[in-house]
Amino acid sequence: MKKVLFAAYSLDVGGIETALINLLKEICNDYEITLVLEKKEGIFLKDLPENINVIEYRKSSSSNVFVRKVQNFIRQMMFKSKYKNKFDYSVCYATYSFPCSFVARVSSKKPILFVHNDYMSFYNNNVKQYKEFFYNLQVFEYQKIIFVSNYDKAVFDIKMHEFANKTMFINNLIDYKKIIDKSNEKVDDFKKSKEVTFINIGRHDEKQKKLSRIIAATKKLNRDKYKFRVVFIGDGIDDEKYFKQANGVKNIEFLGVKENPYPYLKESDCLLMSSQFEGYPVVFVESMILNKPIVTTLVSDANKDIKDKFGIVTENSLDGVYDGMKKFLDEGFEIKKKFDPEKFNKDIINELKKVFS
Repeated sequence: MKKVLFAAYSLDVGGIETALINLLKEICNDYEITLVLEKKEGIFLKDLPENINVIEYRKSSSSNVFVRKVQNFIRQMMFKSKYKNKFDYSVCYATYSFPCSFVARVSSKKPILFVHNDYMSFYNNNVKQYKEFFYNLQVFEYQKIIFVSNYDKAVFDIKMHEFANKTMFINNLIDYKKIIDKSNEKVDDFKKSKEVTFINIGRHDEKQKKLSRIIAATKKLNRDKYKFRVVFIGDGIDDEKYFKQANGVKNIEFLGVKENPYPYLKESDCLLMSSQFEGYPVVFVESMILNKPIVTTLVSDANKDIKDKFGIVTENSLDGVYDGMKKFLDEGFEIKKKFDPEKFNKDIINELKKVFS
């Protein structure tokens, strides 16, 4: 049985973490898997299959720069001495984590990098910073670079064309049976409303998620006399900012982070996304599984996968969010062709087999 190492940051609630759990569950009986976490914590730890070995590789947190560098160097040498090329394949699953990149590059002669975000948008279309990010990850050492978004792969292939022969597009696996099953669980803090309910599920981080757009658009639609409500599931660094902005707006509800967001999504009328950029939002597929229309700004592969099929794609701006919400309130959206999650997963598994062959 081939040995595969995965390196990730933690197993807290998040799209990347959900995708990783789904992937590990799918392949854990075909490979001997070790999971290295920068922080061995998070509510998804209990969902890991028992046959996966979990270890922690934590970088130094010393406030003294010299001490931090020395401690990190020692930890790197210790990791190398124990795990250098001990695996058939190694995967850096947390693109943004330099310790995870180090772990993956050391652990096998066939390291693989997963890219989960639109880093060109993250760096405000600064090509120099975009290239520096990937070079700092030492992208040239990876055998394969896997993008979960076709759009992000295309950008990388153009901007870093010297590595285009290494890139692949493979979407995230989805545990659709679990989603359907857990969507039927009862919740006490949310009831279906006669009014249209928009739901946003995700991290509260203004730089990427731009939830201020939803709040501002809601206020504007309230002035236009529309009747609806907006529910936010999640938390993050900008909670207080959003609470203050939404103060006094009665049709906005903040329900906090939920280990199981699916009953809330099932009982809502529309998933609402206002992001400035995304990799490939797992919640897109979750919504398609539960047959919920989507209103989203133009991010990732939204035009390819969502537009006119599963929802409304708007301009990436406050006006775009307002227009998308208004259009849904005026016209609704009918999903004409049901999403086939079984075929979706089967196609992904076939691609993954190519990676570990």
